[in-house]
Amino acid sequence: MSSVLRDTPFSVLDRSRVREGEDPSRALRDTVSFAREAETLGYHRFWVSEHHSVPGVAGSAPTVLAGAIAGATGSIRVGTGGVMLPNHRPLVVAEQFGVLEALYPGRIDMGLGRSVGFTGGIRKALGHGKEAADAFDEQLTELLGWFTGTQRTYPQVHALPAEGLRPAPFLLAVGSGADLAAARGLPLVIGGIRGEDAMLRAVDRYRAAFRPSLWAARPYVVISGTVAVAADGERARRLLTSEAWSAAYSRTHGVFPPLASYESIAGRQMSGPERERFEEAMTGQLHGPPEDVAKALESLLTRSAADEFMVTTSGYDRAELLDSYRLLAGMRA
Repeated sequence: MSSVLRDTPFSVLDRSRVREGEDPSRALRDTVSFAREAETLGYHRFWVSEHHSVPGVAGSAPTVLAGAIAGATGSIRVGTGGVMLPNHRPLVVAEQFGVLEALYPGRIDMGLGRSVGFTGGIRKALGHGKEAADAFDEQLTELLGWFTGTQRTYPQVHALPAEGLRPAPFLLAVGSGADLAAARGLPLVIGGIRGEDAMLRAVDRYRAAFRPSLWAARPYVVISGTVAVAADGERARRLLTSEAWSAAYSRTHGVFPPLASYESIAGRQMSGPERERFEEAMTGQLHGPPEDVAKALESLLTRSAADEFMVTTSGYDRAELLDSYRLLAGMRA
């Protein structure tokens, strides 16, 4: 076994994907169950995401879901990947993570992103427009200040029970995220399989410019990506089909649908644009039998010198998806 694979923690980001014919509540229960399995398999963290008004994704309130997961598990770190800070008031985010950290001390991760609602209607309903993302730096300053007691925008206001607590902050690298993470001395989460060259350049800039902080003494890089492992390459590729079709459909129809089965997708007559987007979505992922995936992961982790790898794979067939995560965890055993 490779020492790189053995020494690199593996983690999970789950989006609470809805399957065709099922309701969102089933997807949320599956996420909690999946977190228990991930803990048993030895994964280091289990994160959930924030999406609003997306038919194929049930995870709209990541801090609430993270609390349910933390309560259902015993040792795995739990967090968000991420809370989209422009959608919220920093005080409320601080209070939410303060409650989580108070209830589950030493286990809570505060993954943060700067994305805003996908459509104008969602942004209006959330009460924050596209311009909210431009204030991300200021929002981040305020949020971290609520924990340290150093925010000065609202004198004599305290974020309870957050003040004095230290949930672990991570910054998702969207746009200038890597540079901001370096300037603030925060751990970085960045996609690393598709567009690897750009990722490596961003990581190099992050490490070179990193300033130690109260939150992190040294640079810490989490590479994220989709990985599908099965007994043979064709089965692994099939596992990627449902998510790829959802992505292709969303880019051609403007709606991100529930996950469909491989059989229904294989029998579909795709339009030219749908086929183009589907093939594009199927590229740039790691998939194959364990030995092939292990070699590819070892190469990626060696080139990037990543501190951690976070798996983001979704799939229609729950049993095959769990088998993939089990095989992946076995590479470190």
